[in-house]
Amino acid sequence: MEALSLYDLNALVRRCIEQCLPDEFWVQAELSDVRTNSTGHCYLEFVQKDSRTNSLIAKARGTIWANVFRLLQPYFEEATGQVFGSGIKVLVQVTVNFHELYGYSLTVQDIDPAYTLGDMARRRREILKQLEEEGVLTLNKELDIPCLPQRIAVISSPTAAGYGDFCHQLKNNSRGFFFYTELFPALMQGDRVEESVLSALDRVNARLSEFDVVVIIRGGGATSDLSGFDTYLLAAACAQFPLPILTGIGHERDDTVLDSVAHTRVKTPTAAAEFLIDLMNNAADELEMLASRLHEGVRNMLLQEQRKLFNYKNRIPSAAYRHISDAKMALLTVRKDVVQAVTSSLSRQRHRLELLQQRLADASPEKLLARGYSITLKDGKVVKNADELQANDEITTCLQNGKVTSTVHFL
Repeated sequence: MEALSLYDLNALVRRCIEQCLPDEFWVQAELSDVRTNSTGHCYLEFVQKDSRTNSLIAKARGTIWANVFRLLQPYFEEATGQVFGSGIKVLVQVTVNFHELYGYSLTVQDIDPAYTLGDMARRRREILKQLEEEGVLTLNKELDIPCLPQRIAVISSPTAAGYGDFCHQLKNNSRGFFFYTELFPALMQGDRVEESVLSALDRVNARLSEFDVVVIIRGGGATSDLSGFDTYLLAAACAQFPLPILTGIGHERDDTVLDSVAHTRVKTPTAAAEFLIDLMNNAADELEMLASRLHEGVRNMLLQEQRKLFNYKNRIPSAAYRHISDAKMALLTVRKDVVQAVTSSLSRQRHRLELLQQRLADASPEKLLARGYSITLKDGKVVKNADELQANDEITTCLQNGKVTSTVHFL
């Protein structure tokens, strides 16, 4: 029996494959170990995992030559917003190759982004469904956003163009509203987006009372770096965050999971600034309307009171004349009553004085002396009792006509 060399066997296998599999095939697989070299060629592995155990059940080497990869990579990433890298599922058009030295491999000719978009959408739907089942999907949306959101915690990269646009737009608003912003730096692209943004949220959470809203903005980066915003942990943290979260990640395609759970989603950092300015404008307009209504109400009240005063003024002459006439009649009546009362009182008092005068006249000493009585005085004082006198006292006796002086002698 003639033996084949390994090279001859491999050459036979190559010829068989070329004869049996001459066409191009569309293959579904997951990318693994994606890398490029200095010449622009892309080398990778295609793998398939068991849906239940997640263990590998198939694997094949793959190659995308530089002339194809230069066109395929930007086309795929622009269409999907996903980095062409390990861990994503793809639908690729390949040819089957076998090389005597390098063995079996697949050479990629084309790729269908729609398949990857569908897989990404499925994963987003699964995350959103899980959040809904946990009862946290709409928690952040249910928060009341302040009417005056002036204290803003910004999560962004300090070097991101979108961050500068956001701050510039706030600072130069047409009505001169004041906004306080504080940056909590985070990575907005790459493999550490989730970890970095979660860390920034933790720092904001430690100072909740100092802020009104949280703004997560990106802008200026490639749309292919958005996968970091499609993770369960980041979405769950934002959905349950106690402050309203506004996202302006800067892309036109379907919302990321983070956009779906945030309180408000806008397209760009500049739009995020405009949203906050609009809230301030609405509050200012409401205050101006209330001030105008208050001014109008006060003016109407003053006019109403002025009309009342005018009516009262017109009614005063006739009313006053009537009141004066009534008062005059009352005064005349009172005058008559007063004269009568005074006359009557004077008559009574005059009669009383006459009686008192008569009594005084009847009680006068002259009247008593005229009746034959006398008054005895000692030292000018009336003597009423003999005990008041002593022997040899000199006394004066007053008669109707004249006085008699005598000396006291007791018998």
